[in-house]
Amino acid sequence: MKRQRLHLKAPDNWINDPNGFIYYKGYYHLFYQYFPYEPRWGTMHWGHAVSRDLVTWEHRGVALYPSTHEDRNGCFSGSAIEEDGKLYLVYTGVRYEVVNPEDPHTCLDEQFESAQLMITSEDGFHFDNEEGKTVIIPPLTDKKIGDRTHTRDPKIWKGKDRWYLILGSTMEEKYGEVLFYQSEDLHTWTYVNKAWKGPDYGWMWECPDFFETEGGGVLMVSPMGLLKNGEKETNQSICFPAKFTESTCRMEIPDQYQFTDYGMDLYAPQTTLDPEGRRVMEGWIRMPKPAEEGWIGMFCLPRIVERKGNHIYFRIHPNVRAAYSKEITDISCASKDGYMAVFDLEDGEQADIGGFLIKRKGNRIQTDRTAVYPSIKGAHLVSETPELTNGCRIEVLADKNLIEVYINDGEYVISNAVYGIGDFIKVNIEKTVHLYTLKEHDERTRGEE
Repeated sequence: MKRQRLHLKAPDNWINDPNGFIYYKGYYHLFYQYFPYEPRWGTMHWGHAVSRDLVTWEHRGVALYPSTHEDRNGCFSGSAIEEDGKLYLVYTGVRYEVVNPEDPHTCLDEQFESAQLMITSEDGFHFDNEEGKTVIIPPLTDKKIGDRTHTRDPKIWKGKDRWYLILGSTMEEKYGEVLFYQSEDLHTWTYVNKAWKGPDYGWMWECPDFFETEGGGVLMVSPMGLLKNGEKETNQSICFPAKFTESTCRMEIPDQYQFTDYGMDLYAPQTTLDPEGRRVMEGWIRMPKPAEEGWIGMFCLPRIVERKGNHIYFRIHPNVRAAYSKEITDISCASKDGYMAVFDLEDGEQADIGGFLIKRKGNRIQTDRTAVYPSIKGAHLVSETPELTNGCRIEVLADKNLIEVYINDGEYVISNAVYGIGDFIKVNIEKTVHLYTLKEHDERTRGEE
């Protein structure tokens, strides 16, 4: 089995959305959209990785694959819950009505239908793909509710007295929406309500996730067609401070949102609870081309999500911070899994992380990856945060294909895929730059299954 530390990357070929993220029976399980045949998008399977600590990961191969009428052309995104010791996965199954004769892994003119399926496991590692799948929500037929084709990505959670499920959908491809279902037994689901914001918020809402924090509710969605600035990635992940009423499944969503990550590469995030009850997020980092080893697609570091007032923070998980506690004097001493650099920036100051530039402009942070990113039309090269509230403490976690910049302990984050960063750090600041690498790996974290 392939093992990785820090950023979880594709074991080979192609990966995208994180799925079924859960802490279950002593392991963090992270499933993911996986095309195991080529480094490109295709018929979706669920790959599977596990970790004891969110730092060291082990790929465990394919968990789900197409095997029924409803998912014959792909097992698409979904989520996981635990009940009575069992692991339940819910996901979107896709059936193409007209297959592309030039490529059996795609359909023509979006002629497909989507259903929501469930499968269970006694241990989180073994799934009966041939006999164990059931349809819990068939393709929609009522156009007043949602779309038969573009309704997908179920996220499930347990409320006070029943189960709830949120789905992403679209109203006639004019604006995105989320649909709410409820169930008393996990098998029979009833549509209850919906919520939306209108055409200015994208034509389809993918990968919805709603959860409560100590500071209030958070709705995360990934609207398609959100940006209209001519850049390549028009689909982006955003989050709202939201209020959800269980009895009516009514959701109040404000007009204002923030980007989940201001690097504009992160998409389709999903959250779960860790054993301490903290809300943890993983997100897919999009890449324009394969890495030099031939794989494409990776995930950000696990982040703690907190809401204070109407602002949502994304902080480095304490397990990751603890793992990066070995101080070094130069990045040449860092492990192959990357390093952490910590420093402050004053207005006008800049840090150069192997060709990736981090600048402070007034009370904003700007990054520029022009020197370490392919020349692609419409590529997003320069990122910038909104106005910071207080100070400018920078924590950078970097490896050769991903740089994450945490500002003021997660007030904002910029994550960017990179290619060929240099083996140096240059700063035009007088303050000390602290460098850290991973502690030696503890073999006791290794899985036994």
